Amino acid sequence: MNLYRVLEEPTDLRSPALIVSFEDWVDAGSAGSTAAQRIAEGGIVVVEFDSDALFDYRAHRPTLDIVAGVPKRFEWPEITITLRRLSERDVFVLRGSEPDRAWKAFGSAVTDFALAHGVVQHVSIGAIPAAVPHTAPTPVMMTGSDASLMTGNNIEGLLRVPAAAVSLVEWSMAAAGLPAVGFWAQVPHYASPYAAGSIALIRKVEAFLGVTIGAGELETEMAAQMQVLEEAIAANPESSAYIERLQSLVGEQEVPPADRIGEEVERFLRARRRGDDGPNPFGPSER
Repeated sequence: MNLYRVLEEPTDLRSPALIVSFEDWVDAGSAGSTAAQRIAEGGIVVVEFDSDALFDYRAHRPTLDIVAGVPKRFEWPEITITLRRLSERDVFVLRGSEPDRAWKAFGSAVTDFALAHGVVQHVSIGAIPAAVPHTAPTPVMMTGSDASLMTGNNIEGLLRVPAAAVSLVEWSMAAAGLPAVGFWAQVPHYASPYAAGSIALIRKVEAFLGVTIGAGELETEMAAQMQVLEEAIAANPESSAYIERLQSLVGEQEVPPADRIGEEVERFLRARRRGDDGPNPFGPSER
């Protein structure tokens, strides 16, 4: 099955790395997908995947623009690979909506492309909802295909959660012998979007790959989001008390135990099935 077409053949690549992030799942506060968008900024789309083969359009419905009663444009869900030539080295950025089907074939196709174009490192980025306050630096957990690759906030013990397509790609890359790591921001479950999480992920990518990307307009977005949160907290004593409780936990444990992470993911799953975002410390009027 040919799942993608090459729009422009990449040449003269310099130690390319592959960075992967998808929307929808493991993307709390849109932190991972926004970081990937920033990393790809200014790059060239070189690969386009077959949306008919990878998406269930009832789950990822295309949008239709109707102007003055006349249908004008369909916008389909998409997955692309963008080549960004940084000053230090090149990076491919695989991003878009998380595919609904053909995960195994998709993982193999991505890995084949990476091997054919000399990719030497893989980085997954994403975010999970967590009981952390927005007033503290964003914690970032790390996974890796080998213990020697990992430093800092690593998960201890067994963690069993619903898998994501981004993890399947990381798994496929590691199985092909490529060093693969993942960075997972812990995002306050009450804050979305959350630019602070995106910035934290970008900084992890910069440090790991030895590149310079910068946060760009995300710094301004973060400041605006923080102001909105602070105003909401100031207007609600219960919210203030809730944030104070979260702040009291900061520093006790950089990475929560696996069972606590699992509980948070399960809470998030239940909220999605209900069609809401779960408990909100700011009340229904500030959702």
